[in-house]
Amino acid sequence: MGIGSYDGRFDSGRVCLDLVAAGPEDPGGLGRWLMAAGLLPPGTPLGAVTAWWVPPFRELRACVEGLVDAQIDHRTGVPAPGRRDGRDGALVRLNAFASASAPPAVTAVRDDEGELVRAPLARPECAALLAAVARDAVDLLTDPEARSRLRRCEGEGCRRVYLDTSRGRRRRWCSSEMCGNRERVARHRRRAALSRA
Repeated sequence: MGIGSYDGRFDSGRVCLDLVAAGPEDPGGLGRWLMAAGLLPPGTPLGAVTAWWVPPFRELRACVEGLVDAQIDHRTGVPAPGRRDGRDGALVRLNAFASASAPPAVTAVRDDEGELVRAPLARPECAALLAAVARDAVDLLTDPEARSRLRRCEGEGCRRVYLDTSRGRRRRWCSSEMCGNRERVARHRRRAALSRA
């Protein structure tokens, strides 16, 4: 599923995991995803999101995906002697994205009804938004409690990764409404076919 055609789902529990699930394909889709993810306040002009933004977001997505997959599959690797960053190019790139720029500064303004809302950004910067997502990934991957809650969806054909925040840590699907429902329907059809046989 790509950002250009994302389904509006943000149910992974972290923005960096939602980026992995959606993956940028084009500037318009990336802009819509940034807005829907809450990284850009409503009203921010999306004209600043150009084709130049897509490759670094794809690269960040690949870095996060590789590091999260390694964590889930218990392939965390051992740092090379004398190196704290390990031998992992994805980790080096993730840290570079996280430290390249400060996340976007936001301000509060009053709307027409007098309620406080986030002001639109006059001109969003790609590096700042990349840094915001990369820092979310760094926070996730360096928090032992959060890392222990990483799960891959058990839905057929779904590869989404999510944070299991359920009470008993028994969540099986990225979305009960989507993948969970598909699984229940498939199970019902199998039972119905067996009873007819």
